[in-house]
Amino acid sequence: VMLPSRISVPNRSACSRMTIIQDRTIFEGVYVFATNNKNMGNMDERDYDTYMGLFDSMMQVIKMPELMVYLRASVPHLVKNIQKRGRDYEQQMPIDYLQGINNLYDEFIYKKYKGNVLVIEVDNLDFEHNPREFGEIIDKIDSQLFGLFSKKEEGR
Repeated sequence: VMLPSRISVPNRSACSRMTIIQDRTIFEGVYVFATNNKNMGNMDERDYDTYMGLFDSMMQVIKMPELMVYLRASVPHLVKNIQKRGRDYEQQMPIDYLQGINNLYDEFIYKKYKGNVLVIEVDNLDFEHNPREFGEIIDKIDSQLFGLFSKKEEGR
């Protein structure tokens, strides 16, 4: 199960002075993917409750990240990215599955996560190919973490 493997990075980061960037967290594993598996009938209530109890116990020793960056995208945008990646196992992913995951991410970020979050709407961004847009995202992250730029300057 993913949960035990996801605790190692937060534990190591608590003891490290280095910056650690993750693309997935223990929180997503619980609030998005485990919840989605339960909702889809792939995990029964007893197993889900056990999983959540283990998560709650682990949270007693995990330090919250300084910042969670949520690259928020619509389902059509996600589909476009999946098609562009061309991974065979993703090509047959049902739209309702993607919509469910997207809804759970929003619920997690806006209602359940207690830490510092920066939400970036990415539907109209091409930060992969546009260095200016990538730089603007980095400026927003720096502002959240270090206060390097005022809110006024972010709007440039």
